[in-house]
Amino acid sequence: MAFTKEDKNILDIAKQTIQIERKAVAHLEQLLDQDFVDAVKYILQSKGRVIVTGIGKSANIATKIVATLNSTGTPAVFMHAADAIHGDLGNIQKDDTVLCISKSGNTPEIKVLLPLIKNYGNKIIGLTGNSDSYLKQQADFFINSFVEKEACPNNLAPTSSTTAQLVLGDALAVALLQLRHFTSDDFAKYHPGGALGKKLYLRVKDIMQEKDKPIVSPHTDIKKVIIEISSKRLGMTAVVEEDKIVGIITDGDLRRMLETHINIEQIKAKDIMSSHPKTIAQEELAVVALQQMEQCNITQLLVVSDTQYAGVVHLHDLLKEGIL
Repeated sequence: MAFTKEDKNILDIAKQTIQIERKAVAHLEQLLDQDFVDAVKYILQSKGRVIVTGIGKSANIATKIVATLNSTGTPAVFMHAADAIHGDLGNIQKDDTVLCISKSGNTPEIKVLLPLIKNYGNKIIGLTGNSDSYLKQQADFFINSFVEKEACPNNLAPTSSTTAQLVLGDALAVALLQLRHFTSDDFAKYHPGGALGKKLYLRVKDIMQEKDKPIVSPHTDIKKVIIEISSKRLGMTAVVEEDKIVGIITDGDLRRMLETHINIEQIKAKDIMSSHPKTIAQEELAVVALQQMEQCNITQLLVVSDTQYAGVVHLHDLLKEGIL
């Protein structure tokens, strides 16, 4: 498909925007200094929360930084700078650290807010691109988010500057995350919902078919085997002897039997079962079950508790939980 002249112009604008913002982000590495290190260390040893504040587009970025901090083990609260001077200052507690975000660092709300925070004795981290600003002067720690220009052709709409703020917020959160030795298990505690959380905490025992698990003995005749597979609707049955799994019979095994046997009246489960079926412990993560199914190109696993048959986990169970 050939692009029209208008199409090419749109793509050129998009590419130019990305290039400008990429350059702005790359420059941030050179601006990181001891103040960033000290800010991270201060938050790490603090007993309080991080109160993130800003106004305008910076307030929007602040809410995202708060979400990232909270989800990675650093308690944080968003406080809009305009609301702060009209009652919301009560959000700030004794041991809290305030992260103030502003492109110019000189907005009227910031100039009113900062002295009030300092009167409370709270430390201020100033994240601004203006090293001559009021925010920089009042901050205990200064994180420089300077960008040469916005991606906006008029150099007005916050684009590169808000991207820089967002990236530095992520850098702050990730530094704290690693220094706290925040693990995937910790992450799961804060993300119990959705596919991501389920991959980290949902176990096979939570989703397996247990009450109506299909089961036959090695000596069960083929008619009863077919009825068991059909009634349990899992496309298979486990073959169990003395509480031990000795095999599995699937729909595929039945089809192959019909292709090779003319008289099926005398056939028992042991005659067509597959020995050494794939199993998984009920305490394993559900995502491990999915990986095993993919590796073996199968759609179900027999679940064991110790060595006993406990149930079945089917690919459909994983799909239903959104594990894929």
